[in-house]
Order: sequence, then structure tokens, then C-alpha cells
Amino acid sequence: MANLRVEQKEQTRQRLLDTALEQFEAKGYAATTIDDIAAAAGTTRVTFYAHFPSRRAIMAALIDRLNVILERHESAARHSTAAALIDVVRDGSPVAIDAWLREQAARWPVIRPYIVSANVAAAVEPEIRELVDTWSEEVVGDICEGLDAADRFPRESRHFRGVLAFEMLDRANQHWIRHGWSIDDDPAMDVLVEAWAKLLGDDA
Repeated sequence: MANLRVEQKEQTRQRLLDTALEQFEAKGYAATTIDDIAAAAGTTRVTFYAHFPSRRAIMAALIDRLNVILERHESAARHSTAAALIDVVRDGSPVAIDAWLREQAARWPVIRPYIVSANVAAAVEPEIRELVDTWSEEVVGDICEGLDAADRFPRESRHFRGVLAFEMLDRANQHWIRHGWSIDDDPAMDVLVEAWAKLLGDDA
């Protein structure tokens, strides 16, 4: 019976997360209330607060879920890390960089509502802005770790190379969100791969 209650509680939590994401995408973060989320999830405000202390908290939980989708795991050095990103930067070959970037781009349709909701929330909630900025810096940290492992480029340049690489990837994702260009056919992906290879790779 205790296990059933735990399972039901987790199901309710996940339903609230799913519903919040749908509401944030449909109405926008600022226009979505806790009552909106609770009602759409078929529950009550009291039940919502039993799982999340605020709307900000549920947005933070959605960012944690985004990490799962992107295969980012808990790290002692950083809140989250992606071993595959560290490995591909350490490798530095255009082939490895191409494969990793295209794998990430294939996830864009799945992560789109998370990215849109987080960016909108960050514009109105300083705490979410800090979370998003911290998350971005964790990705940059992975890139730096890969460059450190390869001992490629002067150490003092590695962080900024990571910043530029992340900004290019994020910009490509935002451009895809707005314009829906073909990940497979549009030359934008080839340009992104070329830019990453020059900025981070062995042949830079």
C-alpha cells in the first residue's frame, strides 16, 4: 500500500509537470497561473502545493527534466554534465563534432517547449534567469573540460571558446524554433559543424 501511494504521488507530480509545460507553451509563462495548471491537470491548488512550492519551482523541475532528455547527469564539479560532450571536444575531429551536433539537433523537436518556456520564464523571473545562465555555464564547463583533457589551445582562451561554441549552438536552436528549417537539408547545420570544428577542434 505504501508503494502504491508513492507511485500515485509520483504520477501526480509528473502529470503536473506535463500540464505545466503544455500551459506554458500555449499561454506563456507569465499568463499561466497555478490554478490554471492544477485545473488542467484535473487536481487542485492544494495538491499542486503538495508537490511544488511555487510556479518557479515547477519551471526549475522542468529544467531538471530537460537535463534528463539531454543526457546531462549530476556532477560533483557542476550541477550537471554531459560525458558525451566532453568526449567529443576532447576528440576534436570534425567527424565526431558533426555526429554530436546532429544528435543534439535531432532532439530539438522534443526540447522545443522546454527551451521556449525557460527563456520566457527567464525574462520575467530573475531566479529562472539565474538557473538558465547557470545551466548554460555548465555546458560551457563541459567544453572547457574537453579542451583541458586534450590540452588544446592556450588555457586562458578555452572558456571563451566554450562560450562562443555554446552561443552558436543555442543561436542555431533558436533560429530553428522560429523558422523551422530542415535539420537534414539546410546548410545551417554544415556551417555550425564547420564553425565548431574551427573553434574547438584538432584542425582549428
